[in-house]
Amino acid sequence: MISLVKIIAVAGKGGVGKSTVSSILIRNLSKFKDGVILAVDADSNSTLGKMLGITIDQTIGDLREELLAEKDKLPPGMSKPEYVNYQLHLAMAEGDKFDLLTMGRPEGPGCYCYINNILRTYMDSLVDKYAYVIIDNEAGMEHLSRRTTRAMDKFFIVTDYTPIGFETAKRIFELSKSLDLQIKDTYLIINRIPDGGTEGVSQEHPVIKQFRDEKKFSAIFYIPNDEKLLQHTFEGKTLLELGDDSVIVRKVNEIIKNSGVV
Repeated sequence: MISLVKIIAVAGKGGVGKSTVSSILIRNLSKFKDGVILAVDADSNSTLGKMLGITIDQTIGDLREELLAEKDKLPPGMSKPEYVNYQLHLAMAEGDKFDLLTMGRPEGPGCYCYINNILRTYMDSLVDKYAYVIIDNEAGMEHLSRRTTRAMDKFFIVTDYTPIGFETAKRIFELSKSLDLQIKDTYLIINRIPDGGTEGVSQEHPVIKQFRDEKKFSAIFYIPNDEKLLQHTFEGKTLLELGDDSVIVRKVNEIIKNSGVV
């Protein structure tokens, strides 16, 4: 069966668990769906690979700098697009049920227009080869603002249960509108609901009520604190190894189903 949902983007303030949610999305979707998932770590902090247990040898940022420096030193008989595509293929890290592209550091001085155009073409050509594309973005969404991917089917904005997190989530939502991105559905995920808190209590928070009343999001989802996740991380295990009884695994499964991803 071919999925109608292809591209899923995740964004949020640093430290709210955005990359954790992205990792669990990858973990869970790999169980739901036949085929390989493309994971794109578009956060300059680049933690997705570690969470997934993948060693990153080269980032797209590193490759971009190398290509800019060596643009006039191509191998004989190879065009610039062919050379870039070859290098991009080498930069792909392969997991069991997913491949990972790490964007890495942002652009330095110099003109990257030509290289970014090739990147955009390469990313577009990749999409149809994968069951899903999961993009882990930073709060500024530089990767998306440069239009290096096509329209998004699902956009998840992650926040923790703090005023700063809520304010950042609101700014990300407004930024996504100002960039005129093609997004079918936008959702808010409130992560790390405090111990003893319930979804009913959380929904009475004035900012959440405002979000709900203004109907900014297609839906709002809640993930409580997960002690097993904390212990798992402390022991240095990858998030792919989390059991099905983990709170965050179960909640992300609910999000996947209730948002229409599967």
